[in-house]
Amino acid sequence: MKTATNTMEVTVSRQIQGAPEAVYDAWLNPNSPGGLWFGVERAILNVAVDGLFFHSVKHEGRSWAHYGRFVALDRGRRIEHTWVSEATKGLESVVTVTLVPKDGGTEVTLRHVNIPDDDQGREHEGGWTWYLDVLSKRFA
Repeated sequence: MKTATNTMEVTVSRQIQGAPEAVYDAWLNPNSPGGLWFGVERAILNVAVDGLFFHSVKHEGRSWAHYGRFVALDRGRRIEHTWVSEATKGLESVVTVTLVPKDGGTEVTLRHVNIPDDDQGREHEGGWTWYLDVLSKRFA
C-alpha cells in the first residue's frame, strides 16, 4: 500500500429518513437510486468481505475510475471499503460508513481517511456530501 506524508481525512454526516437496513441496502445496490453505484458509467461489484469493486463516474467531461475492496460489511450498521482513484494519487484510502438509528431514521456518518492533502483530496468532502444528499432525497 502506498503512503503519503501529507494526508487528510473527511467526515460528513446526514440524517436519513429510512431504517438503517434500508439505507445499507440502498447504498450497496447498483440498481437503487441514491446508492453509491447507481447511475455510474460502469460498475463491477462483489459485495462481500474481500470482494472487489470498480466503478467509473462521468464528471467534468471525463471518466474517473475508482477501485477498492470491501473490508467490513455489517448490515444496518457499517460498510467499510478501500478507495483508490486518480484523485487519491494511487493511495489506498479507506471509507467507513456508519449507520445509527436516530429519531425514526438513520444517522449516516461517512469517514474517508488517507486522502492526499491537496486540491483533489479536498474535493472528496464535496463529493461525499453530494452522495449523502442524493441518498437523503431517495428516502425523503
